[in-house]
Amino acid sequence: MERIPAILRFLGYDPFPEPKSIPEQLLAKRRARGWSIRQAARELGVDPCTWGDWEQGRVILYRNHRVLVARLLGLPEGEVDQDMAANWIRWHK
Repeated sequence: MERIPAILRFLGYDPFPEPKSIPEQLLAKRRARGWSIRQAARELGVDPCTWGDWEQGRVILYRNHRVLVARLLGLPEGEVDQDMAANWIRWHK
């Protein structure tokens, strides 16, 4: 993964599709920084399985985790809360 940031710099752009959802944004951020799931989880202080779940679209259950994710992605906290509420509804239909 550490080679990805160098490749993106070489290309001068990110060839991957524009991330739209929170899980896609987490993956894009991790990829751009060259982090493994383990490294990304360590940066936020969560278990690697938790980070992996988030990238798979599972709900970020704890408020403090949603705050950390919002800060990492540069989003308003409310945007992460709204996305998680929508995910919660989808998972429980």
